Amino acid sequence: MTINTYIDHTLLKPTATEQDIIKLCEEAIAYEFFSVCVNSCYVPLAYQQLKHSKIKVCSVIGFPLGAMSTLAKVSETQTALQEGADEIDMVMNVGFLKSQDFDKVKNDIESVKKIMPHNTLKVILETCYLEDHEIIKASELAIEAGADFIKTSTGFGSRGANIHDIELMKNATKGTPVKIKASGGIRDTQTALEYINLGVERLGTSSGIAILNGETSNSNY
Repeated sequence: MTINTYIDHTLLKPTATEQDIIKLCEEAIAYEFFSVCVNSCYVPLAYQQLKHSKIKVCSVIGFPLGAMSTLAKVSETQTALQEGADEIDMVMNVGFLKSQDFDKVKNDIESVKKIMPHNTLKVILETCYLEDHEIIKASELAIEAGADFIKTSTGFGSRGANIHDIELMKNATKGTPVKIKASGGIRDTQTALEYINLGVERLGTSSGIAILNGETSNSNY
């Protein structure tokens, strides 16, 4: 197993500079991570840095709250794809879910997936705010709406991924081709391997280098 190929090498801090993004891309090339994950304003820069490599560009959409309009999410997605993003990680509208307005939750995701039928869409559930039955329902809605992955967390909520959340999500994906991405709080090799052994197929972390070096990072994402 090569852990590096599971990792979306991530930098989403609001203070991230252009030079920080360039460094992120250089690290991704050096360690052969699967992708870099950046805010949408940095997609053009990441694309330029990585266009001669195998590393994919992933952009977050509606980040980190997921509470903007569906139209805004669609527009942000269109721009990110046009500027070189290969994959999109969109934040589910947690307020709609909590309101039990499931049609709006599903439409939000479907509207984004509709404009990117051939690109990978990961839907962030933000499990720290959800009860178990809500995690299950959120997973089911994302799957029905066409998500390619369901993802635990933004890394900006009250906590990141945990084993229990992953198990609930895994049960929801049984019999479907939908995959799981764990993110938030993955700081060491042991945690990364626990998730991979559970069947997680992607890890979102800013601690990828520490993980590969057998160290423990103090990063929250």
